[in-house]
Amino acid sequence: MTRLWRRIALLVLVGLTVGCDRVSKHFAAATLAGEPRQSFLADTVRLEYAENTGAFLSFGDDWHPAARTGVFTIGTGLVLLAMAVAAFRFRLSGPAIVGLALYFAGGASNLIDRVVRGSVIDFMNVGVGPVRTGIFNVADMAILLGVGIFIFTSRWHEPSPSPPAPSH
Repeated sequence: MTRLWRRIALLVLVGLTVGCDRVSKHFAAATLAGEPRQSFLADTVRLEYAENTGAFLSFGDDWHPAARTGVFTIGTGLVLLAMAVAAFRFRLSGPAIVGLALYFAGGASNLIDRVVRGSVIDFMNVGVGPVRTGIFNVADMAILLGVGIFIFTSRWHEPSPSPPAPSH
């Protein structure tokens, strides 16, 4: 696959990921907001509407609005920009760049929520009995999957030493 086609494929991956997240949040807002929690598969999956002004597990939800904006909106934008620059500068490829693209797409979609709404729409919760996740969205799944792929497939190593010269 040529470099151009790889870049197009990554842009399509980012676009589809952001699109899936945007559509799922739209449906969550349209069908779950103001409604009681819905339970499926013997309460393994719950759908419930939540607007999260904080970060993961509502971290920072109680911060002053200016601090939340600085950290979660401006800070996230800067991190996403740095990630894009790093991806090109270090010429990442293979699964590592796919992981980074998923992380970028999820972060960008949640950033869109923060800029437009001031909060992120979350609506899914999974678990068994009392062991449950926090409420999350498709973008959060993309971020988690992207980080996992990136960590487990990136190759951080030092250059291999030169082979020893043959002896005569």
